[in-house]
Amino acid sequence: MIFRRRQADDATEAGRLPRVAVLTMVRDEGVMLPRWIAHYSAQVGVDALVVIDDNSSDGSTDDLPCTVLRIPPLEVKGFEPARMGLASGIAQGLLNAYDAVLLADADEFVVADPAKYPTIRHLLADRPDRDVLGVTTLNVIHDVAHEPPLRPDEPLLAQRRLAKFIPLMCKPSLKRVPAAWAHASHGIFAPYTVDPDLWMFHFKFADRDLLQATADHRRRMVEMDGRARSTSWRQGGDVMVELLDRINAGIVRDEVREFSPPVRKLAKIVEPDKERKGMFRATGQGQIAAMENQPVVAVPERFRTTV
Repeated sequence: MIFRRRQADDATEAGRLPRVAVLTMVRDEGVMLPRWIAHYSAQVGVDALVVIDDNSSDGSTDDLPCTVLRIPPLEVKGFEPARMGLASGIAQGLLNAYDAVLLADADEFVVADPAKYPTIRHLLADRPDRDVLGVTTLNVIHDVAHEPPLRPDEPLLAQRRLAKFIPLMCKPSLKRVPAAWAHASHGIFAPYTVDPDLWMFHFKFADRDLLQATADHRRRMVEMDGRARSTSWRQGGDVMVELLDRINAGIVRDEVREFSPPVRKLAKIVEPDKERKGMFRATGQGQIAAMENQPVVAVPERFRTTV
């Protein structure tokens, strides 16, 4: 299907930066959600943030400064199809008021390369012909032997130095067209490429104690209603922490080199889905296998205060 953007969506012609809405769906994300709101407020403005609350019970979605949509349990279609349908439908509606929509989990922080662009909006203005942009993703790692638990009063990347590049996580996160997201947001029904200047820092593995608690919480949700059962959510905290410990055991800090996007590799990450016509998705090893096998890299210094 070919999607056509409104003529007014060409923000450079209108003499302004593109308007970008940022969307997430959360359940009991009391640790990361305040960070998420602070980060994206600085990027696009707090009025452009939309939090879909999937029945949180920890109070984390109460009294937020942005729009909060509270939904009933997703029982009609099954969790994952309902989640993608809901996110895609809301994004389609938002495109009547915004030039683009970004979808990011509570532990996913998207940022334009600060050496080139001050915000995501500036990067998007420089890509007037790109309908969908994929993110270059680093899974940030807690180097337990040298780094304390994350502190809430300091930038996240000022506290974490190491990461792993995860091709499968190079998702079609930012879009100008109403193409539906699919495959747990790793796919979309429109062609896209991974942008080497649009980075995502994923903080799932960035704090050992938080990893244990979050993974146990997600495993309970899998057991409760079957959500995300085909993903790493089915693994409990002990499995995830053991994986992080194995990664830590293999770190040789003197051999770690600063990450630079492998541009040729980025061009090969996205492929048409073999089973769903018209869908394009990021490919590569599953997240656990990739965390085992990808080399440890250093987060470039220029990003230290961006997240």
